[in-house]
Amino acid sequence: MQTEFQISTRGPGLYEFTPDVQRWVGNAGVTGLLTLFVRHTSCSLLIQENADPEVQADLQNFFHRLVPPTTDPSMRYLTHTYEGPDDMPAHIKAAMMPVSLSIPVTEGRLALGTWQGIYLFEHRNAPHTRGVTAHLGA
Repeated sequence: MQTEFQISTRGPGLYEFTPDVQRWVGNAGVTGLLTLFVRHTSCSLLIQENADPEVQADLQNFFHRLVPPTTDPSMRYLTHTYEGPDDMPAHIKAAMMPVSLSIPVTEGRLALGTWQGIYLFEHRNAPHTRGVTAHLGA
C-alpha cells in the first residue's frame, strides 16, 4: 500500500508530519513496516524529539553553522552556485542526513517513542512543496 504526503515548507527548518502519517497508517490497521522516502535532493527526513521546539532550532542552527551558504568565505571552493547560495549547502546537508526512514507499525500504530516525531528537514531558503512517498508493507 502506498501514498504520497505533500509537505509545504516556508524556508529552512523542521516540519513535523507525524499526525498525517499516523492517520494514514491507522486507516490501514495493519502490522508491518513503513518506509518513507523524500523525492528531493535538498531536504532530509528525520525522527527527532517533538516535545521541545528548542531541539529543532538547535539542529537547524548546528547544520547552518556546519554547512554555511556559499556566500560564507569558508565555502568559496564550491562550484555549484548558480541556483543560489543555499543550494549546494542544501545538497551537502541532504547527503549527511537520511532521505528515507523505516518505522515499524503495530496494529495501525507507529512504533515511535514517547517524544519522537517524523520531520521533513528543509534545507533551502525558498518555500517548497516536498513529496514524501510512503510504502506500508504488511
